[in-house]
Amino acid sequence: MKYLILIHLNEKELWAMSEADMSALNARHLEFNNRLRKSGHWIEAEALEPANTSKRVRVRKGKPSVTDGPFAESKELVAGFYLIEARDIKEATQIASEIPSASIGTIEVWPTRKLVVDGVARDA
Repeated sequence: MKYLILIHLNEKELWAMSEADMSALNARHLEFNNRLRKSGHWIEAEALEPANTSKRVRVRKGKPSVTDGPFAESKELVAGFYLIEARDIKEATQIASEIPSASIGTIEVWPTRKLVVDGVARDA
């Protein structure tokens, strides 16, 4: 089964890290990525740019509206993600607990689902 793992970090703290600390964190993530590839759990992972570079899109009554970045109430915003393959939620949460950023942020684990059309489950 596929699981989406969201990494939530305090953006101000993240971007205030020294270059050496950021480099070390990134190196730990690259090592973790290689372990996921070797274990067969890897599907995809990406770090995200700061929230102020993002856009929100809404469509109401057929008209799209685009606004700047997320307006989250929380200090923690999505900083990156992993899409992994795991046997079950227990294995997925164990993998998530090994993500290097878990020690400075919050990790969410979401099971993915198939889209059902006319009673038939299909891949997105």
